[in-house]
Amino acid sequence: MKILDKYILKFYLSRFLGIFAICFLIFIIQTFWLYIDELAGKGLDIFTIGKFFMYFSPKLVPLVLPLSILLASLTTYGTLSENYEFIAMKSNGISIVRSMIALLIFHVCLGIGSFYFSNNVVTYGELKSYNLRKNLAKLKPTLSIREGMFNDIGNMSIKVARKYGDNEQFLEDIILHNISDDEINRLVIKAESGEVRNENDSYLQLVLKNGNRYEDIVTSSVAEKQKYPHTRASFEEYILNIDISDFNNVNLDEENYRSTYKMQRVNQLKKSSDTLLNKFESDMDRFGITFMQSHTIRKIPNLNPDQIEFNEIDINKSFLNLLDNPEMYQINGVLSMADEEVDLYLRQLSNKKKTFFLQQKLINLHKLTINERYSLIFACIFLFLIGASLGAIIRKGGLGLPLVLSIVIFLTYHYIGVFGKNAAEDNSISPFLGSWISTFVIAPFAIYLTKIVSTDRGFNFTLFDRVSQIVNKLKIKK
Repeated sequence: MKILDKYILKFYLSRFLGIFAICFLIFIIQTFWLYIDELAGKGLDIFTIGKFFMYFSPKLVPLVLPLSILLASLTTYGTLSENYEFIAMKSNGISIVRSMIALLIFHVCLGIGSFYFSNNVVTYGELKSYNLRKNLAKLKPTLSIREGMFNDIGNMSIKVARKYGDNEQFLEDIILHNISDDEINRLVIKAESGEVRNENDSYLQLVLKNGNRYEDIVTSSVAEKQKYPHTRASFEEYILNIDISDFNNVNLDEENYRSTYKMQRVNQLKKSSDTLLNKFESDMDRFGITFMQSHTIRKIPNLNPDQIEFNEIDINKSFLNLLDNPEMYQINGVLSMADEEVDLYLRQLSNKKKTFFLQQKLINLHKLTINERYSLIFACIFLFLIGASLGAIIRKGGLGLPLVLSIVIFLTYHYIGVFGKNAAEDNSISPFLGSWISTFVIAPFAIYLTKIVSTDRGFNFTLFDRVSQIVNKLKIKK
């Protein structure tokens, strides 16, 4: 390696490591405020909190790395250009593109390293942080009750619209589901308000006010079930003791969750997505066959059961032949039955559509995760080319204009990626395009800016000079 390459590489690394450390610290602080509700008030020691952030921090690297590369390359080449060091290089026959070669090789290696980091370290950190969060949620169950969502506490699942009070002991708009030993929800309690009055090592006492209690009756025969399907009771005050004895015997190192898509490596994700895809296609085929076989129109006489395509006139003739000069009330009965049948089939299709949508979304998430790990390699390379080219063009170092440009470019890149991922989750676009769309957008700009720098076009151009020229023209016109 030549002296020039060593000099630029050392100059760049000093800025890259500093910027990466600062950005990483900012994201860690943001993470702390994001998860403070899950950590505060549970009597955790500093070691457990530190372990939580240590497990969570690897997943921040794929987010911090592109911003650090962009800002470091922009400030490095902006400073070199501002100090006229590129002019000295050119006088010795060394072009700007030639000065990028060492750093380009470094970023290719960095991109490949980021893939292996995401595929191994990030997945391991996700496994540890996810299980630790689940285990921490079992400590101090009253603090784990979050507004607007169902929370599992003991054998109960509770949802509240609002919590308030000094210790957030008062609750509003409460819904409770009791899961029995056979995992069937037979008891539902709704109350306008409630209060947590006592919480010790064994049970949680919940006082509910102004509500109703609904419970399915377990009977010995079908006839009794039809006669007494359920009970309903209204109450002004209802005291409920929830067993939480298992909450204080929590092993924070226990790992009960090991199969989410974020915890899997690329080879595992490919295998899981293929399995899910085969099951999805099998479920669709099975539902289609079952639905068509149970369809009323296949039960109409004088129609071939294997006939799928037929026109409306044939259907009307066959249908009217069934009536055989009926009375008006019989026609109304048939039409009413047909209307109920159509409503039933529409509900079946709607419910199955939601099920298939969730299955397709899970498959898309697996494919998105695979492609995101590969796209990060090229993102590192293209963002470096953009930052280095812009730095050489604007000829401004420091953290002023380069910082603004870096944030604008990074946010554009990031939010295009978020848009693509959301669209791919809903199956609006393919998972491949959703993962790579942000990279496809920045790639032409990276190539174009590098081409400008290689031909020295706009090398002496500065943004402030153009702005000052525009301002001066406006003053003259006034």
